[in-house]
Amino acid sequence: MDQVEVPTRMLVHALIREDGTVAADELYTVANTLGMSDQQVRLCVKRLVAEGRFTHEGRGRKAELCATEDTVRALAPNADFLRHAFRQDAGEAPWDGVWHLAAFAVPESARTARDSLRETLVHLGGSPIQGGLYVCANAWEPYVEDAARRMAVHDALTLLTTTDLRRGATHDPVELARDLWPLPEIADRYHRLARIARPRLKRLTGSAALAPAELLTLAIELAAELSRAMEPDPLLPPELLPRPWPGAQARELVARCWAALRAREGDGGSRPAVFRLYADLTRELYADLTREEADRVTG
Repeated sequence: MDQVEVPTRMLVHALIREDGTVAADELYTVANTLGMSDQQVRLCVKRLVAEGRFTHEGRGRKAELCATEDTVRALAPNADFLRHAFRQDAGEAPWDGVWHLAAFAVPESARTARDSLRETLVHLGGSPIQGGLYVCANAWEPYVEDAARRMAVHDALTLLTTTDLRRGATHDPVELARDLWPLPEIADRYHRLARIARPRLKRLTGSAALAPAELLTLAIELAAELSRAMEPDPLLPPELLPRPWPGAQARELVARCWAALRAREGDGGSRPAVFRLYADLTRELYADLTREEADRVTG
């Protein structure tokens, strides 16, 4: 079974419970299961607190972290994008043929904000087509404007849409998508995600008992690998992608894993918010997961 590298920071974020807290005992237990040392975890927690992303109360394994409002807000867009990806996979978000563009002219005196805005546009699924001009196939305006306001460069931002996008002699939307985004690299990440998910689905749908720490570890491994696949993914509409697209196939496997996790985890106690997110996304699609269905998907 392929090993998954989980950054310590990602582990902390994944263990945020629905009340915004992280239990240190749970954090250290899962970290040790993933091969992380207590010292590694302590250093990460210290950095997160110093950055203002968490507050910290108590000592050692009896301590509790509490995510700040900025941290919780930063995680929200990722949930929005994941929901959109599943809607695309289900055929519920057809492309309307509109390209969304963002242009900016931020002076050299605000170089840090300018660089941050560039990174944000790429993170939101944009691709540069000219200096200071980025294009996206999805309606990204609320996210772009929110980021620009936070960076105090909103006045330097121009937003527009078009159904007639040409780059040189290329006009066909599918060819434009192939030229503007690194689709083979993105597809490779999803192929790896599928390799990660298949054996874990077999474990989750098997008859062997799994301890709570094991379930959390499986959940975090899946979340880490899904994030690794989706962060560089512009979530292009299916109409612009090669068929079959490995992203949809890999996400189906992950959804089935989370349906099985939900069935094993139950409803008791405060749980990581990531459980609620995936449970909500998969409740209707895969509520009736059976061993036979899992065998069909995992091959």
